[in-house]
Amino acid sequence: MILVDTSVWIELLGGRIQPPTPDQLSQFVTCGPIVQEVLQGLRSGNASDAFQEGFLALPCLGDPLPRGLFLEAAGIYREGRRRGCTIRSATDCLIAAIALDNGVPVWHRGRDFAAIAQYTPLKITRDFAPRGH
Repeated sequence: MILVDTSVWIELLGGRIQPPTPDQLSQFVTCGPIVQEVLQGLRSGNASDAFQEGFLALPCLGDPLPRGLFLEAAGIYREGRRRGCTIRSATDCLIAAIALDNGVPVWHRGRDFAAIAQYTPLKITRDFAPRGH
């Protein structure tokens, strides 16, 4: 399993990354904060409706989110700040906490996850190859 961040979904939807193969797609998971970020950016229309239906079929981690994950996210943010690294998105701290709680890597295209991975056990990737490849 791999948690696909909003930054990757934006590039996929914009055609800047090749669409996932069925093998890749079967390994994708999401979480509530990513669902919100991705769907709030969709334009109306049939293609968006079809995407949304498929997107919502992905397994969703941390549903519902326990309070402890919010506390973990706050701790991730504070630890980064203590180390001189300001994370721009509190939501990315929550996504990182969900990934850590579930033991899954995050596929991302932003800079916050790379920073978080420097001071937590978060596993990240900027490129993705399906298992066995």
